[in-house]
Amino acid sequence: MNTLQFADYMVFLVYFFIVAGYGYWIYKRKQTAKNSASHDYFLAEGSLTWWAIGTSLIASNISSEQFIAMSGNGFKMGLAIASYEWMSALTLIIVAVFFIPVYLKNKIYTMPQFLNQRYNGDIAMIMAVFWLLLYVIVNLTSILYLGALAINGISGINLDLCMYGLAFFAIIISLGGMKVIGYTDVIQVVFLIFGGLVTTYLALDKVAELNGQHGMVNGFNYMLNQSGDHFHMIFKKDSSNFPSLPGLTVLLGGMWIVNLNYWGCNQYITQRALGADLKTARTGILFAAFLKLLMPVIVVLPGIAAYVIYTKGGLQTELLGPDGVLNPDRSYPVLLNLLPVGLKGLSFAALTAAVVASLAGKVNSIATIFTLDIYKKKIDVDCSEQKMVQVGKWAVFIAMMLAVVIAPHLGIDKKGGFEFIQEYTGFVSPGVFAMFILGFFWKKTSSNAAMFATIGGFILSVVFKFLPNWMNLEFLNSTGFAVLVPQENGKSLYEIPFIDRMGFVFVICVAVMIVISLFDQKRGIKSKGLEIDSSMFKVNSGFLAGSLLVTGILVALYTIFW
Repeated sequence: MNTLQFADYMVFLVYFFIVAGYGYWIYKRKQTAKNSASHDYFLAEGSLTWWAIGTSLIASNISSEQFIAMSGNGFKMGLAIASYEWMSALTLIIVAVFFIPVYLKNKIYTMPQFLNQRYNGDIAMIMAVFWLLLYVIVNLTSILYLGALAINGISGINLDLCMYGLAFFAIIISLGGMKVIGYTDVIQVVFLIFGGLVTTYLALDKVAELNGQHGMVNGFNYMLNQSGDHFHMIFKKDSSNFPSLPGLTVLLGGMWIVNLNYWGCNQYITQRALGADLKTARTGILFAAFLKLLMPVIVVLPGIAAYVIYTKGGLQTELLGPDGVLNPDRSYPVLLNLLPVGLKGLSFAALTAAVVASLAGKVNSIATIFTLDIYKKKIDVDCSEQKMVQVGKWAVFIAMMLAVVIAPHLGIDKKGGFEFIQEYTGFVSPGVFAMFILGFFWKKTSSNAAMFATIGGFILSVVFKFLPNWMNLEFLNSTGFAVLVPQENGKSLYEIPFIDRMGFVFVICVAVMIVISLFDQKRGIKSKGLEIDSSMFKVNSGFLAGSLLVTGILVALYTIFW
């Protein structure tokens, strides 16, 4: 059985008491000061520094889906999965320049508030409910379940107990609101990055030992020699991994929708920057972009290392799931079990930090949307600031309990955790992003057009998911719009890769929204534009220099590993 030793538990307890103790101290200090303002609880308005914003963005984003599921994808498909991380760095810069100024200028604090201010209350309410369901049923549950699965694999602690422990820890951190989450995230990221780098170093050292050598550099070079196919960023159509990362679409198509929607139209993420001034928010987001460049080293390289060790005869039984089938998502937990006593505890703390920070951030966003956009507007419009904070805390508790109940029944591990999250979020993303991007920059966009994107985008995503097999459109495979994907039952189905599907749906939504908006304009229906001027998008020289550096690093990486 995989177990932690006494020294590992000591390292982990140090981490736990530092983070939980700080969170509780902030919580009690806020109580003493009788500071119950809802904006402070939900947004930490004006109190987060640029480094707190940047680290909180990373802590909220990097979780079990990266450490476990993305590492598993590193085992299966190699460095190409790092596109999600590296392209996010460039996406963050775009969001900082073009999205955040619009939110701050128009005093927008939640995504449903944007929809209400730009379109109407019906659209805002539909999407508020939609986001709550998505965040709880897909995001929160998957983070909790994958995190518990990893901790179970490392420590041998019962899976249910792991889920209860993670949920309890996240609730403690969430009690103090966004300010506590933001500053405890700084501590979480220190553990996450330091512990993650230690794991990567030791994993590569294990690979080097296969060649009778030692050291991270020797291990990396041996991986390049032994698994060169795992160091290509772009897949050809004959690759078995093409359905997940369909060629140049990764750089030129749907991947942009995945990233721009996630980083620019997502309460869970943008909430970190919405309480700051523009300069602080932009600097924090740029800092997060630099940290994003480092993430594949921490989460993808260990997966590739596990693959090399496996192909050389190691980890033959450790990587098998309960059904006896190879499960790449076990790569990271298995590697942690190879670490020396003490360092295993540090890496265990890093993984727990990632999961807890992400859970706390996600559940705070759920509470924010429910309290400000549903409870305050439809249930108790005259509720006090203190009552809103109390409702938010109850929302945190109830959402986490729902996640604990739902998580074991989703079958996340059967599909692969990372793809599970990306694909099912992708049913909503194209329509939502079309609604946001046109709402930002085209004043003629009407509420009727937004309603089409809200409902029609989801319906189109479902249609494109099943269309090839509903109509047996084999020609889609020959034209490159679909691929033949093997199923567990031995059969194969024609599927449009979900990244391509998102691109198609987005283009259709934008086209139809333009037609509907122009038609509404002819009928005399006026649209509500946002306050925007070109000066909002100007950046200072420091931000520009940092952005060019991030871009240059990305170009170099894709050139080397094309």
